[in-house]
Amino acid sequence: MIKTFIISLFFASSVLAQLPETDIWLFKIEKKENVYLYTNPLNVTHRIGYDNQPTFSLDGKSILYVVIDSTKQADIYQYNINKKATLNLTKSEVSEYSPTILPNGLGFSCVVVEKDSSQRVWKFNFDGKFHSIAHEGTDSIGYHTWLNSDTLLYYKLTNPHSLRVLNVKSNEDYWLCDHPTRAFKKTGLSSNFMYAIKDSIHTEFRLYSPALRESKVYTTYPTVNEDFIWHPELGLIKSENADLIRYNDQTNKWEVLFSFSNLGIKKITRFVFDNRTKQLAIVSNL
Repeated sequence: MIKTFIISLFFASSVLAQLPETDIWLFKIEKKENVYLYTNPLNVTHRIGYDNQPTFSLDGKSILYVVIDSTKQADIYQYNINKKATLNLTKSEVSEYSPTILPNGLGFSCVVVEKDSSQRVWKFNFDGKFHSIAHEGTDSIGYHTWLNSDTLLYYKLTNPHSLRVLNVKSNEDYWLCDHPTRAFKKTGLSSNFMYAIKDSIHTEFRLYSPALRESKVYTTYPTVNEDFIWHPELGLIKSENADLIRYNDQTNKWEVLFSFSNLGIKKITRFVFDNRTKQLAIVSNL
């Protein structure tokens, strides 16, 4: 029942018209006297429709993202930053979401809504051609990320929704929590990661060690906005209205990192820095 509801919510033609109008903005990031600044704002999609879920290529030269247009199907597109050119990569008969660069850097993975309504993770080459299914037996996946080449952290459409860790080689699959946010991020070169649990009034961020299978509370925030990242220097950053805010673990306080209201941006959902943190892409809900 839950999977049917989620699929109908996001993919039925009667509801697609209600998807938010979203644009992807690109910025250059500079650090001067230990202060981060953004420059060169550019709306790279600037069209009517759904452009969302961006991720940078490992070299920072392009952005992969999801497009839903008048065909009512989700495809993965690539934006070449230097050429300012857009390319439809997948052009498939199924819908792909949440492009994620594979740990080996040789392609990307997506959550794919298949013709029979299964939702599994597929792997693709960078030219958009299908490579393989990450794990044949795992269905009802909403979001995912890779902890390493064998280990998938994923949001499962159970009742209630849950966060799970899957070893795609050994088939071991274990539960972490219920009511997770759609964001969960590695915190460094190890497989340690941060995830969050939401209730009706706040979000609790937790650090997790797969080696110990233990988590601890890192901090909380009094809204249920789901999107955050882990920055190698700045730590935990989340979106809140038109701002990106960071948690300062020295003062135990949240502080504004960037504000984008002067660009007419009212609400930021997803956002991502490139690996060198010299660029930032944000999704603006119109």
